[in-house]
Amino acid sequence: MFRLFPEELVNRWMDERTARLFQEEASALPGLVLNEREEADLKLLAAGAYSPLRGFMEQDDYLSVLARCRLADGSVWPLPITLAVASEKIQELPSYGPVALHGKSGELLGCLFLTRIYRRNVREEARLVYGTEDRRHPGVASLFQEEEYLAGGKVLVLRRAENYWSLPWEPAEARKTFKELGWKKVVGFQTRNPIHRAHEYLQKTAMEMVDGLFLHPLVGATKEDDLPPEIRLRCYRVLLENYYPRDRVLLGVFPAAMRYAGPREAVFHALVRKNYGCTHMIIGRDHAGAGEYYRPEEAQDFCEKFGGELGITIIRFDNAFYCRKCGQMATARTCPHPQDLRLSLSGTRIRELLEKGEMLPAEFTRPEVAEILRDYYLHIRQYTNMRRGTQTPQDTQDTHVQEKPSG
Repeated sequence: MFRLFPEELVNRWMDERTARLFQEEASALPGLVLNEREEADLKLLAAGAYSPLRGFMEQDDYLSVLARCRLADGSVWPLPITLAVASEKIQELPSYGPVALHGKSGELLGCLFLTRIYRRNVREEARLVYGTEDRRHPGVASLFQEEEYLAGGKVLVLRRAENYWSLPWEPAEARKTFKELGWKKVVGFQTRNPIHRAHEYLQKTAMEMVDGLFLHPLVGATKEDDLPPEIRLRCYRVLLENYYPRDRVLLGVFPAAMRYAGPREAVFHALVRKNYGCTHMIIGRDHAGAGEYYRPEEAQDFCEKFGGELGITIIRFDNAFYCRKCGQMATARTCPHPQDLRLSLSGTRIRELLEKGEMLPAEFTRPEVAEILRDYYLHIRQYTNMRRGTQTPQDTQDTHVQEKPSG
């Protein structure tokens, strides 16, 4: 039996009166500047996406999460949600009390009620969270660029108008829409890449079991070679418009940064989607992976270790591919044919085709999506050649880029 919205959401937004008083007094408070990942986490803490967290982790929770993927009270939580502090900044901060939080451009974001500053072990954090200290891993590389001290405490956040391509990004928005649509069973799908036919196969198979699909792409900071979110969202929109029932899919955005923490991040993504109102979550092979740091099924197996504690049903799938003999998408569970009849392009091969201006095979992705991706890569090639002074007539003739969406 599934219960819609089984838990209350944390709310750390300031009310109007508190916000007015805080803004009047903030200039007299010590301050910290947040990086892109921390700023995204701050907003998501305020909106309840990270429920039951009410702020940046204190030492007991931080150490417990590293050691056993649980908060100090025993609740499942796999990733540290932290606020870094430079050692030279510590003397400017109180040992206890309010601290103003600012964005990189100086805007006032909210307040941290500091309870303690503590030292982290970056190498241990890398080993336990990412399973490696290899700085070629994108999550580890980011971690080693951060400061060695952390500030813990609850937060209150100024509510600002956010326009993420006019799509819902707060859990309360998604829950409200699910209720209005009458959806009692909702499957979530996390993505940071354009959807190809294998993704479509997984989603539509899952949709046979539930009332609706919550397509929930991550639009925060990602690796440099990942596509920008506005390009990905164009792909999602054209795909939903042409190939999905419009009354059974909700497109939202998840403005968090990508950690690339594999199994731990898969559990994190599942817990977050539960907060958004999902009852089911698709976890594919190598979910939130990077390169070959994790086994293909490791994220799925890790999610299943926690069983019912997650509060959301995990739907796991084998690797999907297009079988030329079957004439359709399939997995090894349903297709008896050999590997040479199965089309499953790697991310590297996809980029190679697109960078050459070639179209992706129709068996791999829908033609409307392939066209958007081809246009984007041709634009990048033209720009690169112009910078190098090697632009060719073909570059100019072939390139036509669709207008970037507002927001």
